[in-house]
Amino acid sequence: MTDTHSTTVPVRVFGGPTALIEYGGLRFLTDPTFDAPGDYPLGPGMVLTKTAPAAASPADLGAVDAVLLSHDQHPDNLDHAGRALLAEVPLTVTTASGAGRLGGSTQGLAPWESVELERPGGGTVTVTAVPARHGPQGCEPFTGEVVGFVLSAGDLPTVYVSGDNASLELVGQIAERFGPVDTAVLFAGAVRTPMFDGALLTLDSAQAVEAARILGARRVVPVHVDGWSHFTEGRDEVVDAFTRAGLADRLQLG
Repeated sequence: MTDTHSTTVPVRVFGGPTALIEYGGLRFLTDPTFDAPGDYPLGPGMVLTKTAPAAASPADLGAVDAVLLSHDQHPDNLDHAGRALLAEVPLTVTTASGAGRLGGSTQGLAPWESVELERPGGGTVTVTAVPARHGPQGCEPFTGEVVGFVLSAGDLPTVYVSGDNASLELVGQIAERFGPVDTAVLFAGAVRTPMFDGALLTLDSAQAVEAARILGARRVVPVHVDGWSHFTEGRDEVVDAFTRAGLADRLQLG
């Protein structure tokens, strides 16, 4: 019998929310953002600014089997180069509304729905969509539908990808169904906006610590903490929070 606790799932972080997860012989890419630095106008008085390039280009990735796209409506989760990449990937899993907008090889899942992907050596990986809320209670008409993901297989440790989620209550629901998880890829950065009087749109560093505790995560990979000017906390704040909590040994940076 395979000891899933001794298996380390490779995760490579490229900046922003973008990471490559190798799992069960398959390669999963989260929220692809590969544009050069620049501005993205979203409406009157609202501009998102990318401040740093990704650590790799799409051409550097090699084959990608599936994109795990938390949502398509914000450029810091899917930019122009990321959209172009979707056409080259066999499957993109995202929200139901996002699949309707993107079309192509995109498959929409509601929270708790899943899809099974064939592994190269036999067997399957299950990708389950899990709930996420991109802001305070009632934010959905403004921020739109968002989803997270859980990767699971009988012989592999469980991986949780939070997406842009600001709700620890939802993290608790996910832990009830899938916990303890081995690896938690947490979208942090403490994003705030005047639209919600400064309420968090993603986890801050203290909440990332609490999420790790709730999930019983052996390893935490923080993403969504660099490369954009509207992220109010970065890697240093994450490291400080986990260090104060005595959990620094759980962090994987980069």
